[in-house]
Amino acid sequence: MGPVGSGKSVACCWEIFMRAQAQAPAPDGKRRSRWLVVRNTLPQLETTTMRTWKDWFPEEIFGTISGKPPYTQVLKYNDVEMEVIFMALDRPDDVNKLKSLEVTGIWVNEAKYVPKEIIDTCTERVGRYPKRSNGGPTWYGVIMDTNAPDEGSWWYDCAEGETPKGWKFWSQPSGMSPEAENAENLPPGYYEKMCAGKTTEWVNVNVHGKYGFVLDGKLVYGSSFNGDVHVSKVPLKFSGMLPTYVGLDASGRSPAAVFLQKTPRGQWMVLHEFCAEDMGSVQFAQLLKAEIAAWIPSGSQIWYYGDPAGSFKTQADEKTYFDVLRGEAGILVRPAMDALRIGPRVDAVISVLMRMIDGQPGIIVDPSCKRLIRGFNGKYRYRKLNVSGDPRYMPEPEKNDVSHPHDALQYALAGGGEIRATRGVPLGRGGDLRAKDTVGTF
Repeated sequence: MGPVGSGKSVACCWEIFMRAQAQAPAPDGKRRSRWLVVRNTLPQLETTTMRTWKDWFPEEIFGTISGKPPYTQVLKYNDVEMEVIFMALDRPDDVNKLKSLEVTGIWVNEAKYVPKEIIDTCTERVGRYPKRSNGGPTWYGVIMDTNAPDEGSWWYDCAEGETPKGWKFWSQPSGMSPEAENAENLPPGYYEKMCAGKTTEWVNVNVHGKYGFVLDGKLVYGSSFNGDVHVSKVPLKFSGMLPTYVGLDASGRSPAAVFLQKTPRGQWMVLHEFCAEDMGSVQFAQLLKAEIAAWIPSGSQIWYYGDPAGSFKTQADEKTYFDVLRGEAGILVRPAMDALRIGPRVDAVISVLMRMIDGQPGIIVDPSCKRLIRGFNGKYRYRKLNVSGDPRYMPEPEKNDVSHPHDALQYALAGGGEIRATRGVPLGRGGDLRAKDTVGTF
C-alpha cells in the first residue's frame, strides 16, 4: 500500500518475472509457471495494468498478447516458459471465472476495489501449476498492491486488525517523505504539484498513503457534516432516563439499525449502529433483540421507526418485515411519517447537522459508528452519471454498505419529528409523534 506513483505496479510485474525465473526446472529442463493478473474492471485492466506490463515486457520481444479476453501472453526465453493471463474481476459473482483456473500465482492490481470474496477465491487457485508430477511450484501465492483504502475496507481489517495466517502487509512512506520510494523516476516537485487544489482527504490517501475515503460523486448531505464537530471525542453513554429511538432499514439482505437518544436540550446522540450482511429479516430480528438487550438500559422506553414501505406486504408468505420483527422479537415498528421520499429525509438530517444548541451541535455521533461516519465523510453519495456536459448525478443515493445505516438514521429522525420540524409543524413532548400519527401500524 502506498502513494500514487510509488512504483507499486512495476514492482509487482518484476516480482512475477523473478519468481518465474526462480521456478525449479521440470524433468525436461523447462521452468514453467502460470500467472493471473487481476484488475477490477476491463477498461482499467486494458488501459492501466496491461499497459504497465507491456512497458516492461513488450510484445515484440516477449510474445504477442491474445486479441480478446481473457488476454494471454506466453513468454519464452532461455529455459523459462511463463504464461500470463489478464482478467477483470469486480463482483463477487465473478468468482466463477476463477473456479477452473490452475495457476502458480496471482497479482491483484489496485486490490482495494476488488471484493474480499474474490481475494479468498484467488487463494484457492494458486499453487495448482505446475502439477506435482512435473515438480510442482517452487513458490506460489497472491501478491497485491493498492492505493490506501478506507478504514472500513477488508484490507484495513486484515492489515490493522486480525491478520490472516500467512499474510504480510507493507506500507510505503509518504510521497513527501525523504524516504519516498521511486522518487528518482518522477518529475521534480511531482507530489507538491499534485497536492494543489486537492482536499486534505485526497492528499492523505494519494500522496501520504494513509487510510481514508476519496469522494467520487456528490455528497448526499453536502458540506453540512464536520467530523471535528459532529463526531464525539469520547464514547457516548445511553441514559436510562431518556427514550431510545431505533431507526430500522431491514427490508433487504443488508439490514441495519441505528440507536439514538435526544437530550432535554434537544441534542440528538447517535449512540450505536448495528449492521449485517447477507441476512434475512428473521435472523436479523433475532440478533437485533439481543443487541437491544446488550446496549439499551433495562426498563427504558424504546420507539422503533422504519421505512413506511415496510408495512407493505411484499414477501412470499404475505408478511412484511414489520410483521417479522414483531413476531420474532416482539419489536413493534412504526412507519416513519413523511419519510417515503428521500428528499425530506435528507433535508431533516441536514437541518439537524446545521443546528447549534448552546454552542453544541444538534447531533453528535459516537466514534464507534464507523459506517455512519464513513458515509458522512463521502461514501454516502449520489453516483455521478457518465454523460457529457455539466456533471449529472443519480437521483437516489448509491446503495452500498453505508447507505443502509444512513436510511435507518433518517427513519429515526423522521420518527422523532425532524421532517415535520423542517415544515414548521410543532412537535410533541420530546419531539415524538403522538399515537394518532401511528394508527393501524401495530
